[in-house]
Amino acid sequence: MNLQYLRAFYVTVQANSISNAAKMLHLTQPGLSMQIQSLEKELQVSLLNRSNKGVELTEAGKVVFDYASTILSLQDNIERDLKNLKAQKKQLLLGSCKAIGEYALPCSIYIYKIDNKDVDINLEISNTQEVMDKLLNRTINIGIIQGNTHNPALKTQKITSGRLLLVTSLPLIKDVITIDELYRLPLICRENGSGTKQTIIDFLKKYHIALDDLNIIYELNSMEAIKSSVIAGKGIAFIPELIIKRELRDGMLKKIEIEDFEIISDYYIAYRSDHHLSLHENEFIKFIKSSKRGFC
Repeated sequence: MNLQYLRAFYVTVQANSISNAAKMLHLTQPGLSMQIQSLEKELQVSLLNRSNKGVELTEAGKVVFDYASTILSLQDNIERDLKNLKAQKKQLLLGSCKAIGEYALPCSIYIYKIDNKDVDINLEISNTQEVMDKLLNRTINIGIIQGNTHNPALKTQKITSGRLLLVTSLPLIKDVITIDELYRLPLICRENGSGTKQTIIDFLKKYHIALDDLNIIYELNSMEAIKSSVIAGKGIAFIPELIIKRELRDGMLKKIEIEDFEIISDYYIAYRSDHHLSLHENEFIKFIKSSKRGFC
């Protein structure tokens, strides 16, 4: 398959216009149309229907478009890695779950950079599932995830553990509740794919409790947004102790104990099983597992 033609098709679909895509690719409109037609001829299918409203994918086009993003991303990653190799450039392509990436990891990167000024660091922060997806599609080489994964394509090493605390800013909530009382609390929860949410789901299973059985008032895809909502009195949430130490100390949040109930969350370094770790990647992993990392 001609990747240049595939990119022409992909950009055209994203732009929803032959003329706009031609400008983006620095091609003439006839030249772009010819590339798409050549791809259709090569694949022996029709990919696009053209109209005054733009372009519309055929059923075959939908299949090709779904794969095109991954294929073109791999091409870009290969070119990037080869370019860095030729320049002898040391680069860390990192991804992190939000609980670590938004709060603890920036301090660690700062400390690491003091002794490793020649290493360029690119950090992408998303939820745990998205970090694993980026590892598998080779957008990043090292990830930090919440909870372990049993995907054989990934290797993991545990780096730390921490409690998930049920917290509130509301004055009328009791300091200690029973599991039965948990059902009535207005809970704010993370989105699907979040390591925090999955940790809670796995823990509740031990008590034969489904997360849907609880009073979930809404979900947010940001731990910072959840923390702000709880501080504002909008609800109650399970939040990693790691990221609310200051708020607990200053009295902005208070912990609600649940009788005979404690959730521990584990955090892991993850990387592809087939990825050969470079020297500086190995050194970073050793650093992030050590007491030098300085989680804030």
